Amino acid sequence: MASSGKLEVDVAIKSGAKKFWDNIRDSTTLFPKAFPDQYKSIEILQGDGKAAGSIRLFTYAEGSPLVKLSKERIDTVDEAKMEVSYSVIEGDLLKYYKMFKATIAVTPKGDGSLVKWMCEYEKASEDVEVPHIIKDFVVKNFLEVDEIIHKE
Repeated sequence: MASSGKLEVDVAIKSGAKKFWDNIRDSTTLFPKAFPDQYKSIEILQGDGKAAGSIRLFTYAEGSPLVKLSKERIDTVDEAKMEVSYSVIEGDLLKYYKMFKATIAVTPKGDGSLVKWMCEYEKASEDVEVPHIIKDFVVKNFLEVDEIIHKE
């Protein structure tokens, strides 16, 4: 039987929570423009791309190690708590994980913020690794968004 688990990370950033949250919520537009080396495109297939029930198709740039395509559904959004959760519903990641869900939460901390990313997963087989590569990619994106905000 394949195993399941959780992975989480807290990332301290310099940006204020609301500013960071607004930028992350606009990732459909921001990421392909700001990170063309990582994201080829993000298409909204259903909904507005921000509300619960929205479905987005991520096409990653050439050289992406694990995933080329990922269809994700936004499951819940809490604007007041600055928290969003999503599930991967189609794409390359599901070759490795039967189930992959993640949550992003942004909390004010001092002059900056704390961004928590947490995922729950179920491996497709025992030889699949814990998704540290995905966690590292997400952390890199958070830090890059933080840098963009500070250049504005």
